[in-house]
Amino acid sequence: MNQLQGAPWLLAHRSMLKPNQPMKISLLGNDYVLWQDSRGNINALPNACPHMGAMLSEGWCVTQSDGNSAITCPFHALEFDNLGCTVLPGSNKQTKSLLPPLELVIQGDFIWSYGSYEPKIPIPAIMNEIATEYEFIGVTGERSIPTDLLSLLLNMHDYNHQNGTHRELFEIEEVQVKQFIDEGLHSHAYLSQPRKQPTFRDILRNPAQLAMPKVLEAHLENFFPFMGLLHGEDKLLSLKECHFYLPEADCQSRVFVLIYMKAHSPIAHLLKRNLLKLIDVVVDQDARILERIYANAPQRIKLNNEVGMDWVRRNFDSFPAVVEPNLSR
Repeated sequence: MNQLQGAPWLLAHRSMLKPNQPMKISLLGNDYVLWQDSRGNINALPNACPHMGAMLSEGWCVTQSDGNSAITCPFHALEFDNLGCTVLPGSNKQTKSLLPPLELVIQGDFIWSYGSYEPKIPIPAIMNEIATEYEFIGVTGERSIPTDLLSLLLNMHDYNHQNGTHRELFEIEEVQVKQFIDEGLHSHAYLSQPRKQPTFRDILRNPAQLAMPKVLEAHLENFFPFMGLLHGEDKLLSLKECHFYLPEADCQSRVFVLIYMKAHSPIAHLLKRNLLKLIDVVVDQDARILERIYANAPQRIKLNNEVGMDWVRRNFDSFPAVVEPNLSR
């Protein structure tokens, strides 16, 4: 994949990795095995064993004599250390690196990677700031979706689809883009979304509705191409809903959401699990649509409020350069 090389991608939050349990990840057309040892060290290697191509992510971890953790091939039990070296049967000598490690940038609980390409844009500090000030609620909405990254990003920055894709969930009656601030690869969108009041039955089915006002005032902060952040403010809580996007392959993308909260009322703590479920449903609804679109169909209709989609298209075509027009309004 040649598109968007040099962008940072959040591979996972540390909570997604259980100690000594390998996890398969895909990035920019390549598969890797990611694992965390009992000391908290995190490593990643290409997922194909250099012997006969077995998936290392289907293997297991072992603690070696030096205390470090190695990944074991499920086919012939060859052990590969964090540098991709192994010791062949009958030999006491370690091989050279047979699997070049994936370069990782570990910032606290956040596991970033540039896919071993030269960094073109920096990792924003905002996730570290959120982790310092807010309570981590959990990870939700993790999906691998059979769609290209551009289609995914267009959907995530389409401010008109809430009253279509998510009509039954939020019953939004109208979307008003109050302001869009274009700062190149970084932007802010301020939306006002009047919604139908939930019935008592709706609340019983989904208590998280109690945290949703009559008008959803949304502040969306966007970091092209890897992250979208919803800042939510309510009398019950302050919410940071952090969406991450990764290009697994040309026509395969991965998403997941990290949820952070600052409670203003004891009631907010009762809503944690329901918030995770609610966002999981939102992502599932988006994924279902993305699995059922003709990505290459020409767009012959343009709606109001497509400023976010225009921002995506411009940056996708010019990355990492930033070109005019500036879409602020």
